[in-house]
Amino acid sequence: MEDVTGATALEMAPTGGGDIVEQLNTAARHFRLGWLVTVIAFILGAAVMPWGPLVWVLAAPLCVWLFLRDAAKSRVVLFYDVNDAAASWFDSLVEHWSLLSGAKKLWRTVSSGQVNTLHQHKTNAGASNLVERADAAAGLAGPKHLATNVAVPSIVVGKTSIHFLPDRILVREGKTYSDVNYSRARAIGYKARFIESPGHTPTDAVQIDQTWQYVNKKGGPDRRYANNPVLPIMMYGNLELTSSGGLQWNVQSSRADAAPAIAEILQRVPSNEVAR
Repeated sequence: MEDVTGATALEMAPTGGGDIVEQLNTAARHFRLGWLVTVIAFILGAAVMPWGPLVWVLAAPLCVWLFLRDAAKSRVVLFYDVNDAAASWFDSLVEHWSLLSGAKKLWRTVSSGQVNTLHQHKTNAGASNLVERADAAAGLAGPKHLATNVAVPSIVVGKTSIHFLPDRILVREGKTYSDVNYSRARAIGYKARFIESPGHTPTDAVQIDQTWQYVNKKGGPDRRYANNPVLPIMMYGNLELTSSGGLQWNVQSSRADAAPAIAEILQRVPSNEVAR
């Protein structure tokens, strides 16, 4: 099995232009003083009773100011003025994003390996390739460090996420951001068969066939195994996002038509600049 998640946000050189990535990284790493000072003030007040309430009253304005400061310092405000072809294209992406967000299951492929020997083929349900997946979620909320006036189609997988802005693809890993210019990204969408585990078939997916955990040369069940569960073969949608700079996101959707539809829209991104 080999990792197929591509370069990390720390390893990817930003290509979107401007200093947005630098601002986001600064905001993400901002140390919040509000809670720290509040806790210190509470402990100090409790230690000097009966003068504690006076300490708390005097510290309250400082704590409020620090909370407001933290909120401002930990977010980047980005206002877009999207019009013409760019507006039409981005509106289409946002409108059709529900195809992905509405799918019962989304996954990101994190590692993959080929089945090379006949024995491996026969003991892995006749599959030619094995994958490891992580649960994903799609929505229209951007990263918490970004405040903007547009909906932000996003896919989140654990501490990593990818966000589609009008002028760039934003990539996050933990508290580190990078971006990819749409002109440097490539989107491919297609439907593919996938051998699923028993009892894990999403309700919006279509089962097209079945196989067994252990198969013979002809693809039928291997009778030598008493415990040989039947495995459903599902039709899923796949969205592959790549760039020469190391971006590599392989997203699988239980709704087979969702990923190809989103890929088709991403392939039509206008080449003109978007004002911000």
